[in-house]
Amino acid sequence: MKEHHYKVNITWTGNRGEGTASYSSYDRNHTIVAGQKLVIPGSSDPAFKGDVTRYNPEELLVASLSSCHMLWYLHLCSVAGVVVVEYVDDAAGVMEETANGGGRFTEVTLFPVITVASEEMVEKADALHEKANELCFIANSCNFPVHHKPIYKIAEHV
Repeated sequence: MKEHHYKVNITWTGNRGEGTASYSSYDRNHTIVAGQKLVIPGSSDPAFKGDVTRYNPEELLVASLSSCHMLWYLHLCSVAGVVVVEYVDDAAGVMEETANGGGRFTEVTLFPVITVASEEMVEKADALHEKANELCFIANSCNFPVHHKPIYKIAEHV
């Protein structure tokens, strides 16, 4: 079995001078960096005293699922002769808090709007979502369902 390894640096930048002396004494801000890539500004969800202008882990999980599915889907379409000319997904996740203060995701739904080159490609394009979900590394790592509710458009000119 072939393994792939990933390294990411997370650095907390939210010390206002007294560290975590109290729950309100620090910011949840941090940076996320992988190698020489652009820095992703992170924080917690605003419901947990996070910065609304920064990405939170929950958003990044939903984004990872959406991105992984899209990349597999585009690959499968290219192999199957389905010409996708545009793909936009407004993915949404549901997380529930538990009594002990923790929580978990209960589901994520992908809502891709996919523009294909011709009407004849829609049926095959639709069928490829199930296979993309089966192959998605991130979806295979989750213990909650990932749903797909695609909408198809036909390109005017390709």
